[in-house]
This record gives sequence, structure tokens and C-alpha cells, in this order.
Amino acid sequence: MSDKPVVTRIAPSPTGAMHIGTARTALFNWLYARHTGGKYLLRVEDTDRERSTEAAVQVIFDGLAWLGLEADAPPVFQASRADRHAKAVDEMLARGSAYRDYMTPDELETERTAARAQGRVVRSPWRDASPNDAPDRPFVVRLKAPLDGETVIDDQVKGRVVFHNKDLDDLILLRTDGTPTYNLAVVVDDHEMGVTHVIRGDDHLNNAARQTLIYQGLGWTPPVWAHLPLIHGPDGTKLSKRHGAQAVSEFADMGYLPEAMRNYLAKLGWGHGDDEIFTDDQAVGWFDIKDVVGAPARLDWAKLNHLNNHYIRLAEPARLAALVATILKSRDWPLHDGDVDRLAQVIPFVRDGAKTTLELADAVVFALKRRPLAMTDKAVELLTEETRARFARLRDAYAAQAEWDVPSLEALNRSFAESEGVGLGKIGPALRQVLSGGSPAPDLAGALVALGKHESLGRLDDALSLGD
Repeated sequence: MSDKPVVTRIAPSPTGAMHIGTARTALFNWLYARHTGGKYLLRVEDTDRERSTEAAVQVIFDGLAWLGLEADAPPVFQASRADRHAKAVDEMLARGSAYRDYMTPDELETERTAARAQGRVVRSPWRDASPNDAPDRPFVVRLKAPLDGETVIDDQVKGRVVFHNKDLDDLILLRTDGTPTYNLAVVVDDHEMGVTHVIRGDDHLNNAARQTLIYQGLGWTPPVWAHLPLIHGPDGTKLSKRHGAQAVSEFADMGYLPEAMRNYLAKLGWGHGDDEIFTDDQAVGWFDIKDVVGAPARLDWAKLNHLNNHYIRLAEPARLAALVATILKSRDWPLHDGDVDRLAQVIPFVRDGAKTTLELADAVVFALKRRPLAMTDKAVELLTEETRARFARLRDAYAAQAEWDVPSLEALNRSFAESEGVGLGKIGPALRQVLSGGSPAPDLAGALVALGKHESLGRLDDALSLGD
């Protein structure tokens, strides 16, 4: 692994959630680091102490861990580096690229009003004042931005973006209480962490110009910039609550697998030809930040569901059984000894149609029901005297069946129907009711194998004993 890192910067959210856009940014940083042989680092932007609670920070760690995007080194907490940020400002003051601004709040408001009226940015009268004239009162430290010329961002996604320096204000670097502002802190931390590429959302594009000026003010070389487009809802508007889930935790709770989310998020703004489904290794091998498109990506639930179904069908049954067991417990479904093992046996027969693990949980309930099963009104209606007599003969055929697998039971069902002179349609609906108790279940042979021979015969016996 080379010593060229990229870093995911995540600020704790006041909502206590990690947005899907933040997750995609983390994924693209992870992919680029892996593709280039660099390091993938994490920095928690926790200078806002009110929102940076322990719980809010833990949400970040939990979300990244669920996605499988854990960093290559322990996370860096920005607030712990405040002394170094202040020292950088001292260096800028010495270089003349920053100044102390002693404007009072009233004076600042007056200047803002004048700036708005004249169509310009705020400029402090202390910008070119002599330090010898400094009054004994609180001050902020501001960047001494150039008044003319251009600041150019050669963005890997957006292309060449030009900012006129006359439109860039002298942003505050240190507040009156000595605490650093965001733009200063990220520049110092990125430089000292050796960050080579800044990959983040395009809502930070304007910050790139201001941060470039800070880099220049410190005599440092700016990193390579790459600003990712937003994620929109299916209707093309900014993603919001009305579009459904927005937070990583919501997607987890809705039954999506992390590998499906990685695959899907990678496709939101980046792709490799017509490939829709690919492994993490393939994504790492193919990914280049230059291939990210500049237009906003759209959330497509149908594609996400298709991908999730694909990964559900690939997943180990034991892993899915554990996930389903957790879902069932949250629904207060009573689980008994051996039920998780039974789930692992049942899942291969029901997962093909499941788009989420929530649907998978619905599909396995039939196998967990305890005997005797309560017969639905439909089951009672279907269990006519003729049908019960036929099921008694079918029960004997099942008892004599040595091979209890899908092909053998499919063949048995067909031959039994032929011997009875009826189609499977005369047997299937009632048998399905008997085996499932009215819950969703796979095809007959699949249900029989999923339940096992002993349980299947037991459920048939229970149905045959009704009314005795």
C-alpha cells in the first residue's frame, strides 16, 4: 500500500443519521484508495460540539461498519487538533496572508449592509491596518484573500471551474474565542494527513476555492479536487423524505444487504460499460474518479431491489437465517431451539422471490409454525371428504418415499395426480394450505423439502384428524 491517502470527512448530523449521499462519498473514497493502492482514512469533523455527541459519532462508525468501509487507520477527530489549527493561523499572520479583524458586531453589520448595496463582498477596514493600531478588544483572524485575478479549480468531475477573486471574501479562520473554522481546519488536517485527493459532494465546490486560497496562504500545494453530484429522487428532484429512505440505517432496517448497497451506490454516478452487477474487487479494479459523471444521479428503487435480490440469492443461508431471526424477534415472533437452523434449511427454497430480508422473513414463517396448525377458513373449505381421502393416500405415498428432495417429490406429485385421474390443480391448493397454514410458501415440492419429511407428514396427519 502506498503512502498516498484519501480521506472521508464526515460531520455528525443533527438528525442522528448518516445520509446515503455521505455513504456514496465514503464508498468512492474507499474505491479510489483501493484502486490506486493508497490509504483510506476517516476524519470526524466534530468542531461543532453541539451536534458532535457521542451518539451522533457512533452513528457514523456504525454506518461505515455496516457498509464494510472501515478505515485503514483509527479515525481522526478534528476537534482534538485545535492547537495545530491555531498554529497554522500564526504562520499565516507571519506570512501576511491573514490579519486580525477588530470590527465590532455593529461595525460588521454596517459593512455587510454597505457590501450588499454595492454588490461586493465584505472587506474589513483592518485588512491593511498596522498591527500597532490594534485596540484592546476581541478579534477574529481572517484570510487576506487576493482582490483580483482568478482562482481555478481543475476538478476531476466538474472540469475547470473559475472563481473571480473579487467575489471571494476574507473568510474567518479563527473566531473570537480562538476556535478554528471549518475551512481552515480541513486544510490543515488534509495537508498534515498527506491527503492527495479530496473527493466529496459538490455542495463543497465553493469551499474548494476558499480552501485553495488558504493552501496558498500557507505555502502548501492544494490536493486534487473531485466534487460528486447530488443524489436525486426518482422524479429528478433533490432527495427528501417524500422519496423514502435517506439514511444508511433506514436501508439496513428495510432489509437491504451491505454488498447490494455498495454495488448500487457505486452505480450512482459511476459505471463500467453496461455492467450492472459486479464484485467489490471488480469495482476496485475498474474505478477511476475521472469516470464519475457530473450530472446528479437518481435513486431507482427497482434497480436496488433487483440487486438486493441478486445478493440474497448468493448469500450463505446461515447468514441470512441470523438476519431473518433478528427481524422475527423484532416482530415478537417466538423463536424456539432449533428454529434458526430450520431457517437456514428453509431459506434456499424461498429466497428467489425475496427483494429484501424483510420479505424473506415473511416467506419463512410457514416453516416456523408449531403443530397443530390453525386451519384457515379457506383450508377447511378445501378439505372436503374427497380431498381428505385423497390426502390419506398421498400421505402413505410420502411415507414410503425414500428420496426427500425436490426432483423426487415433484415426480411423486405428478405420478400421484395421474394415478388419481386428476390434475395437480385439484391437489395443490389444499395441500399448500395444509403445509403452510395459509402463510406464503414455495412450490409444493420446495415446501415439503423445506419442512422435512417428519414435519410434512405430521402436518398432513393433523389435517386428516380434523373432525375425528
